[in-house]
Amino acid sequence: MRLLLTAPLLMGLTLPGYAAAPIEGVTFTHHDWTLACDNTRTCRAAGYQADDNGGDPVSILLTRAGGPDQPVQAELMLGQYDDNTATRRLSLQINGTSLGPMQFDAADGTATFSAKQLAALLTSLTRNSRIELIGDDGARWTVSDQGASAVLLKMDAFQGRLGTPGALTRKGSLAESSVPPALPVPVVQLGKPVATRPADTALAASPALRAALTAVTSADDCEALGPSGSLSPGEEPEALTVQRLSADKLLVSLSCWRGAYNTGGGYWVINDRAPYQPRLVTTAAVGDEVRTIQEAHKGRGLGDCWYSTTWGWTGTQFVRTADSSTGLCRLVSAGGAWEMPTLVTKVQE
Repeated sequence: MRLLLTAPLLMGLTLPGYAAAPIEGVTFTHHDWTLACDNTRTCRAAGYQADDNGGDPVSILLTRAGGPDQPVQAELMLGQYDDNTATRRLSLQINGTSLGPMQFDAADGTATFSAKQLAALLTSLTRNSRIELIGDDGARWTVSDQGASAVLLKMDAFQGRLGTPGALTRKGSLAESSVPPALPVPVVQLGKPVATRPADTALAASPALRAALTAVTSADDCEALGPSGSLSPGEEPEALTVQRLSADKLLVSLSCWRGAYNTGGGYWVINDRAPYQPRLVTTAAVGDEVRTIQEAHKGRGLGDCWYSTTWGWTGTQFVRTADSSTGLCRLVSAGGAWEMPTLVTKVQE
């Protein structure tokens, strides 16, 4: 998979139209568990079947908001690639002990945990355990415990829970009130839309503009800015697209690269007349709506895991407004099982 090249996340800066969050989200993966915590201090941890034993796909998602006394929410998804319609009822078993039936939606292959089941699950994840889901048709799914304790420790540390009664891993007697509060979702105010002019569109044919883009962008990042101007031998050079952002700024885009199962487009902000002074936003985009730019890429050709980023135009520059993945590539669901953001914002038109 091609690395996604993006500008640094603009955290901790006060930008026009952008209420910057004071912390950055994190990701962490260990064995069969992965973690994503976002800039509001909400964390999501997902565990899967063991990667090395060919077990049937299954995943559990644990979600916990930041702040004192916050409960853990849990949900489960059985693999969606095969037809599991024979399973009508699903039970949880941990270390050979039955914990009873789950709230199971057979049509969706999803389930939720009772309070008793969730408490037993969280305890089991901090030690060696066998976590099984058993269908009334005899089908079984096993969620790996490998990596869970490390991921939960990382979650507790990010949320400032270590040493408190509410910690999942290293409980202690520190006051629950010492846990840092959840943070509000930052607001991004988009700049006002401006109509593209005929002269802007005509600028797409300018050799001087293409040369300016080439001067600030490596051909390794944007193959279409190489000597041939195309992505494959014998093809016509890739065309530029020019759209107006503001009274004096334009958005220029160009198809930059094609991979086995992903594509990437380059986007630059330029002055609307020479010197153009292009500023690269990304070379990994898949589309735009002028004031917003979208990136979305498969983790592998099967499409069972995705990574996405969204950018928004504040009137002076593009800032990232969302970063997210769908969890590990474990064949749980086409398009990915979960939404696991590290950056969330509220975008206002």
